[in-house]
Amino acid sequence: MSEAELSGSDIYLQKEVVFQKGQRYLLKANSGHGKSSVLNFIYGSNFNYTGEVSYSIEETSIFNLRKTEISYVFQDFKLFPSLTLFENIQLKNKLTHYKSTEQIDALIEKMQLTHRRDSLVGTLSLGQRQRAAVIRALCQPFSFLLLDEPFSHLDNSNIKIIVEILNKELEERQAAVIITALDNLPFFEFDKTINL
Repeated sequence: MSEAELSGSDIYLQKEVVFQKGQRYLLKANSGHGKSSVLNFIYGSNFNYTGEVSYSIEETSIFNLRKTEISYVFQDFKLFPSLTLFENIQLKNKLTHYKSTEQIDALIEKMQLTHRRDSLVGTLSLGQRQRAAVIRALCQPFSFLLLDEPFSHLDNSNIKIIVEILNKELEERQAAVIITALDNLPFFEFDKTINL
C-alpha cells in the first residue's frame, strides 16, 4: 500500500500503538489492507515490517509466548484435514494440558459439534472448521487472543454461541482480544475500534 493509503491508519505509520491486557479491540479494514498482517506481526509469524513489536511480558522466546500468552485463530484455521475435529483440538491441549477432556467435550457440545466430534476435519463445512479452530485456541493459557475474521462462515445463532463462550473465557482470564473484521461487529462489545 502507498503512504497516502496508510496516512489515515490508526496503526501503520504511527509512532506507537499499545494493546493492553483485558481490553477488547476491533481491527477494521477492507480486504487486503493488512488486518491479518498486524495479527501476524504480533504473533511473530511475519517480520516484514519496519519498526518493533515488543511485549510487556518478560519472555525472550516467541515460541514460549505462543504457548503461554498469545493464542490465535487464523483465517484459514490451520487445522489438519486428515485428523478428526477432536484430534485437532487435542493436539493443542496435549501441549498445554489446559482443559480436561470433559471441558473440551462441553465446548464441542455448546458449539453444536458433538455429532461431528469424531469426523475428519476434511469432511467438515467451513463453519464447523471455524468453530473447531476457536475451541482449539481456547485450549491454552493466554493473555491475548487473536481472532482473524472469526465469524466469516457463521450464521447469527452460531455467532451468538461463540460470543457467549468468548466473553466467559476472556472474563475468567482477564485477557485481551483483537478481532479483525471488514465492518463493525454489533454483537460484540469493544473497548476500542482501530481502523486500518
